[in-house]
Amino acid sequence: MPMKPVLQVALDLVHAERALKIAADAVKGGVDWIEAGTPLIKSEGMEVVRQLKKTFPRHTIVADMKTIDVGGAEVEIAAKSGADVVVVLGVSSDPTITEAILSARQYGAKVMVDLFNVHGIKARAKEVECMGADYLCVHIGVDEQMVGGTPLSELRTLAKATRLPIAVAGGINSETAQDVVKAGASIVIVGGAIIKAKDVAAAARSVKRAMTTGKKVKTELFKKYGEKDLFEAFSKVSSPNVADAQHKKGSMKGIHPRIAHGVKMVGKALTVHTVNGDWAKSVEAIDRAKPGDVIVIDACAGDIAVWGELASWSCKTKGVAGVVIDGAARDIDSIIEMGFPLFSRHVTSNAGEPKGYGGIGHEIVCGGVTVRTGDWIIGDESGVVVVPQEHAVEVANRALDVMERENRLREEIKKGGTLSSVMNLEKWEKVG
Repeated sequence: MPMKPVLQVALDLVHAERALKIAADAVKGGVDWIEAGTPLIKSEGMEVVRQLKKTFPRHTIVADMKTIDVGGAEVEIAAKSGADVVVVLGVSSDPTITEAILSARQYGAKVMVDLFNVHGIKARAKEVECMGADYLCVHIGVDEQMVGGTPLSELRTLAKATRLPIAVAGGINSETAQDVVKAGASIVIVGGAIIKAKDVAAAARSVKRAMTTGKKVKTELFKKYGEKDLFEAFSKVSSPNVADAQHKKGSMKGIHPRIAHGVKMVGKALTVHTVNGDWAKSVEAIDRAKPGDVIVIDACAGDIAVWGELASWSCKTKGVAGVVIDGAARDIDSIIEMGFPLFSRHVTSNAGEPKGYGGIGHEIVCGGVTVRTGDWIIGDESGVVVVPQEHAVEVANRALDVMERENRLREEIKKGGTLSSVMNLEKWEKVG
């Protein structure tokens, strides 16, 4: 008989104290199994598994060891520490998996074989089933999720090929939990949609409700976005979120916001190259721009204006999303009043003349960053960030992840912590 679907929370954190508090809230929300995630085990060792078992003795504790060698020994130390289920990678050798299973039998634990990155998933599932594995896991890793990977297709394939209970992991939230249960999952593994939530217990309840009722529970966060949804995704995050997602790359230097509080700019670049004070190509670009575009102008960092109020009104009536100028702009008071997003290096009263030098659509450098027509531009009160178009899906999803993690940290700080104490900075300071 198939298992009744259970909800497993993946504590993919690095601090034991945070993990235990989040686990307690997740249990209040109805979580059935508690997973010591791989980052948590690597950070805190087996002691965190002991703490989880001691704190939650009636719950199934999963140790996501991702074992790939010395299967018997790794299962032994996890089981002796209190793990009820130990995760071994399906790409491991057959002897590693069989030793892990024998060790689990000896020490009263069970083995889940994670088929992460396994080619020929049906064949491998049948092999490990014959070896005596207790559970299988279809797993789309975080990095693959960021570029649009989902576990549903592999889950449906596997459900037809095995009698073992199947766990599934990979960006599942309250809108998708019922889909994986219908596709054959017995164990629904949820990480970010629970552990990054402001209210962990409520988030767990939402996922559990979706699993048991078969109906989606709407969520605004913890989603992954594709090419068609990039405007929505980038609109949710800040320019610092995007910069962090790109490992500090893409931030323009010396380009300042000339906007009212709360104004934000998101769109695809239309590039302009001109010289100091020559505003002809800047204005001509408005006619070529599509609604939602951001005009990005390399004016050679000049201090004579190539943009002003009338150009901004032209953009506003056409639906252009904003303008970024490595040079000067004027009429800033009027532009701020109309709510049009403008970012520039300089502000001046002096305008130049329309001479027509330069071009539109060329690769340019603005604020020290290379920009091509079609790249994504995100601007707010912290500045402007450029996202290369070929990496936009991944960067958008990683920026959302940054924002969601910060949301969770903010809630923990509000409960009486500080940024240093919540992140345990002294422990993690780089040595040497």
